[in-house]
Amino acid sequence: MTLQNRADPFGALHAVPARGLFTGNRGILHDPDAREPSGRRWTTRAWIVCSCDWKGRRRDVWGRNGRDGGAGWTELFFADEVTALAAGHRPCFTCRRDDARAFQSAFGAGNDLASVTAPQMDERLHAERRLSSRATPVPVAPDELPDAAMIEVAGQPFVRREGNWLRWTFEGYVPSPRPTAPAFAITPPSTIAALRDGYRPVWASVEVRL
Repeated sequence: MTLQNRADPFGALHAVPARGLFTGNRGILHDPDAREPSGRRWTTRAWIVCSCDWKGRRRDVWGRNGRDGGAGWTELFFADEVTALAAGHRPCFTCRRDDARAFQSAFGAGNDLASVTAPQMDERLHAERRLSSRATPVPVAPDELPDAAMIEVAGQPFVRREGNWLRWTFEGYVPSPRPTAPAFAITPPSTIAALRDGYRPVWASVEVRL
């Protein structure tokens, strides 16, 4: 049974076989008996992206993983960290502490904040990410964005890496001409600022699918 647990850059969940490089969560979103979505899109403002391998722990995906026998958190999967950041997640301070601290530092510096806590980042991202806010998508000039900041052009996600434009798909990144239609940011503005200030997320692969 393919679970509806693979996130796209907009944060929407899909039932596709491949799980990707990272897991993460935004609270309890599933019925552990039916292993189906509960209908809720988030139950916490702390949307995190986690390592799939941490201290050898094993989970029953979309089962009962809570200490009291409840659902626990709902495992979501991302093609890579670039995708997770676009969807509005941030690195986990438990299983990815070094990356989380690097993101926190770049987030603060990029957004002109003397210091910033995880809850403060969550509050800001909650007001900016596509899925959890009603904010109007922000028009952007693609060439002015840092690498790994995703944009939407004609309904499709695109991203630039080392001068090359790529179109995002569940199967991988596809080489693309420079997008020319009106472009809108998918990655939250505060995360774009962190990318501009030097945070370097993990990509799915050095090579792209042709």
